[in-house]
Amino acid sequence: MSREFDEKLRQYISLTEDSLKEYNGLTPETEPQKSLITAMNYSLDAGGKRIRPVLVYAFCELFGGDLRKAKAPACAIEMIHTFSLIHDDLPAMDNDDFRRGKPSCHKAFGEAAAILAGDALSVLPYEIIADDDSLTAEQKVKIISRLSKAVGRSGMIGGQVIDMENESRNDVDEANLRNMYRCKTGELIAISCIMGGICAGADDAQLDIAAEYAFRLGLAFQIIDDILDVTGSQEVLGKPVGSDAEENKTTFVTLYGVEGAQKIADEITGEAMELLNKFENNAFLAELTEMLLKRKN
Repeated sequence: MSREFDEKLRQYISLTEDSLKEYNGLTPETEPQKSLITAMNYSLDAGGKRIRPVLVYAFCELFGGDLRKAKAPACAIEMIHTFSLIHDDLPAMDNDDFRRGKPSCHKAFGEAAAILAGDALSVLPYEIIADDDSLTAEQKVKIISRLSKAVGRSGMIGGQVIDMENESRNDVDEANLRNMYRCKTGELIAISCIMGGICAGADDAQLDIAAEYAFRLGLAFQIIDDILDVTGSQEVLGKPVGSDAEENKTTFVTLYGVEGAQKIADEITGEAMELLNKFENNAFLAELTEMLLKRKN
């Protein structure tokens, strides 16, 4: 990584983490809900790569916007991503005891508290966007409408349903996987780029290119996850490995092997870079795209 990239990445992550504390801090008014807020912050503070808020900020700046306008959408997408992880880890879903190197939310606070923490993190994003003073009413409506679709039945949650149903199927093919990954992973990555563009006043044509870049980035990201589930370690990943095989999941690795899956990820990343090259001042995003392809966790 270049020094400029590293500094910008740290700036985006620091801004995200400081703002998350601001939006979900304990106040005298919320003292009765202290246990809920503690559980929410336990998972929000667990770290991670903060890729989605980073994309919000990066696309806001790519289109010449003010980072202050992107603060609420950036934190909103990280809250939604965190809520999905809390619920994914539950016994009724993936039944994972560890997340990002520490006990999952339901192991630390109990299943009921984890469900409610996830529920709260699924709705707080819309509150902070609606209450943001730096965004216009038109921007808020556009962001909330598109974010809702990215999260809901045809987006992340719908993708999770397809993923669960695939566990009992033996006919899952590449087309099915691509659709499932587009919904489950790609939609949140795409809306991150789109929201950043909306904050900066990007036009619909620019947002469409940003979304197409993001869907390819999301697919490559998920394929690398498939590979790491086979080749990685719990110590590095911060979560159990080998869970795909245990849950009878068809992945790009089961279809094509590690080398074949890596080749596809390389090709898709190349397509993402071609789309990114339609924009000027894309150096940070180009390095980020390359970093995600080569990541080890």
